Amino acid sequence: MSKIENNLKQAGIVLPTPAAPVANYVGAVICGNLLVISGQLCLGANGAVDSAHQGKLGDTVSLEVGQAAARLCAINLLAQAKLALGGNLDRLRRCVRLGGFINATPTYEAIPQVMNGASDMMVKAMGDSGRHARSTVGVAQLPLNCAVEVEGMFEIAPE
Repeated sequence: MSKIENNLKQAGIVLPTPAAPVANYVGAVICGNLLVISGQLCLGANGAVDSAHQGKLGDTVSLEVGQAAARLCAINLLAQAKLALGGNLDRLRRCVRLGGFINATPTYEAIPQVMNGASDMMVKAMGDSGRHARSTVGVAQLPLNCAVEVEGMFEIAPE
């Protein structure tokens, strides 16, 4: 079991089956020593979006629920990484960057705090190598009316 999976296990987290792309893109691309993962929604282990994680921050979704949705997105990033790396999460050297998209009202100001749910999850899973650069923006709408979507970039070790 990889160190990352061991950290997740200690936190009571099991990586779900990664979601398949729903349009003309791939879930992940390896380019040299970088693994770039497409935006992941806040899908639960059952592959569905909990109704609590749908809607807008600043309207029907609270900060705490938004953080939980961002955390799920980070878990789904790790699931996609595992798939892309042939099941070997030990190849992940560091999380380089996360990009967060928060479905929010135009006046909602706690967008960075929502994204902390994903950032905190990455550090929990990867330790110091989970610390990353990031961008977070509020958006007018996300697929499936999700509250949060997160994309990621990781440095990987050669096979």
